[in-house]
Amino acid sequence: MIIKKFQANTEKDAIMLAKEELGKDAVIMNIKTISPKGIYKLFKKPVVEVTAALDDNDNNYNKNERQPLTKKRIFPDIIYDDEPEDKAGKESGSSVKTSAIEEKLDNLQNLLEKQIGHREVSEKEYNQNKPFNKNLPFIQLMYNQLILNEVDEKYANQIIGEIEGILNKDASMDNILSGVYQKIVLKLGQPRVITPVENTPKFIFFIGPTGVGKTTTIAKLASKYKLEEKAKIAFITADTYRIAAVEQLRTYANILGVPIKVVYNEDELKDSRTEFADCDLIFVDTAGRSHKNKDHKDDLEKLINAIPKEEREIYLVLSATTKYHDLIAITEVYSEIADYSLIFTKLDETNYVGNIFNIRMLTNAPLSYATFGQDVPDDIEKIDPQSIAKQLLRGH
Repeated sequence: MIIKKFQANTEKDAIMLAKEELGKDAVIMNIKTISPKGIYKLFKKPVVEVTAALDDNDNNYNKNERQPLTKKRIFPDIIYDDEPEDKAGKESGSSVKTSAIEEKLDNLQNLLEKQIGHREVSEKEYNQNKPFNKNLPFIQLMYNQLILNEVDEKYANQIIGEIEGILNKDASMDNILSGVYQKIVLKLGQPRVITPVENTPKFIFFIGPTGVGKTTTIAKLASKYKLEEKAKIAFITADTYRIAAVEQLRTYANILGVPIKVVYNEDELKDSRTEFADCDLIFVDTAGRSHKNKDHKDDLEKLINAIPKEEREIYLVLSATTKYHDLIAITEVYSEIADYSLIFTKLDETNYVGNIFNIRMLTNAPLSYATFGQDVPDDIEKIDPQSIAKQLLRGH
């Protein structure tokens, strides 16, 4: 894992510096404004500092620029197994901790300390044939937190295994917590959001099972892009199986003052490319039927393929309250239709976000938005990997 800080006059410039050095797959882990202190504040302007990270296995990063593990540390207090102790700390100036970690992830470390208490761990509690590791209780507790928050055992073991592989047995609890947190953030990845293209309309398809809130999600996003980005919007609904769905979208169209069209097949959708040629974003609501229905799957595939790949984005809308095994079946079916990004709804109806992590890992599809209520357009936002990571490590 490679973690670095970049400073610039604006957030955009700082992110650009990070992407230029670490590559397009770099994950932005923290953004903060740094104001000059003391007398210098009279003469210097605040700067924006971005903390970015890149998985050590990412091939897009220039390997020639990397330093050996003994030269470049991930955590400043760790003595790596292949590094003499007398060299520990010499390179700490080049090591980076995010601001979130400096704040101990909103007291997550205090939570761990409370749960562990003053327990004295005896070497006898572990296999006598293995070297004793005083950090096993901390690692086990964080593993238990992930399982409690409904992270699949396979992925919880993967995270802990990767951390154990780079940590020395005498690493502090702060370093262990930092490592787990940063691994989760990196695995969640940078969220993908709707990106209008200048002078070219883009069709935004919303697919998914019935009852997950596709139509309301469309209304929330359309409202934001029209009101905040001043984008020219149009609605298309192919959900002709439910009259109520058409009327609901028509109501939103009337409120926003945007055109709406009902299409019954892929040919009618193709015609809309000309009809809405002057629009920036065309939000397409599709029928929410059972993922087991093969005819529906074929119809949806034809509908999506009516629009060229370069002119479309596809978002699979899932409820955070759906059982994990059902989510697996749903995502497998829709993966056969098209590549998609993930939207999770109804986060306000659950205390557990493990399924967000699970499905991200299972599908490798980018995360995008999350909704947490019925208010339009307020109850939606871009998924925040740092927030998800904190929730996964937090007790209830």
